[in-house]
Amino acid sequence: MTATLLTSGLVLSVAEEVFAALVDGEEGKLTPWIGAPVPFAEPVVAWVDLAGEWSGRAVLLTERSTADDLARALLRLDPSEALGDEDLVDAFGEIANVVGGNIKSIVATNGDLGLPQVSTTIQDVSGTVIEEVLLSWRGRLMIVRVLHLP
Repeated sequence: MTATLLTSGLVLSVAEEVFAALVDGEEGKLTPWIGAPVPFAEPVVAWVDLAGEWSGRAVLLTERSTADDLARALLRLDPSEALGDEDLVDAFGEIANVVGGNIKSIVATNGDLGLPQVSTTIQDVSGTVIEEVLLSWRGRLMIVRVLHLP
């Protein structure tokens, strides 16, 4: 399969499965975003590169408070429990890693998955956006973007 067969529906399905299995323990917490996206005051972005017969990047982008809550959910921490930057990087990076790995399995039969990266700066990459899906996790915006890299 190639990236040309990747659809927003497939990206949504991958994200729903990952969130149900890793984050929420049940389906239905991640849904399509309704309406225009809202700007992020404190963005956090996580990505993983896909290399091989098809080169690309899977990106997750959200607000810092949402990323913190995602990390707490993944790590099974109480919502009031303090979360360190290292835990945020590990957990949010792991979510990007699993989403990226599942996308890689759709677009390429072989190749490598890079190590997840997490930043508060949205990377300026010379790639082409193949799909971008706006999602609502518990009412908060998350963007999943798949890029083709030259």
